[in-house]
Amino acid sequence: MKTPEALKALAALSHKSRLAAFRTLVQIGPEGMPVGDLRERLRLPPATLSAHLNTLRSAGLVRDQREGRVIRITANYDQMNGLIGYLTENCCAGTDCGPPLACKPKQRGK
Repeated sequence: MKTPEALKALAALSHKSRLAAFRTLVQIGPEGMPVGDLRERLRLPPATLSAHLNTLRSAGLVRDQREGRVIRITANYDQMNGLIGYLTENCCAGTDCGPPLACKPKQRGK
C-alpha cells in the first residue's frame, strides 16, 4: 500500500460511525451482512449509513454484492491487512519483531 491509499483509508475510518460500521463488518466475518441489518445494529438513518458506506467503499475498505433486493456488505480484509502492513512496515526500528498481525477470516462451517 502506498501513502495516498493509506491516507484515504485512515480518513475513512476517522469518523465514529464509519469506524463502528467497519469494525462490525470485520467482526461479522467474510459473509458480511445485509445493509439493512447493519443500519439497525448501528441505529443510523438509511441516508446517513449510505453516505458512510460510500466513504468506506471509496477507500476500498468495504465491498458490496447485490442479492436480489438485498445488498450484502463485507469488510475488505485484504485492504485492512494492507493498511496494517503499511502502518507496521518499519516498526521496531527495522529489527525483526515478528510479522505484523493479519486477519485471515474463515468462512463459517469450514
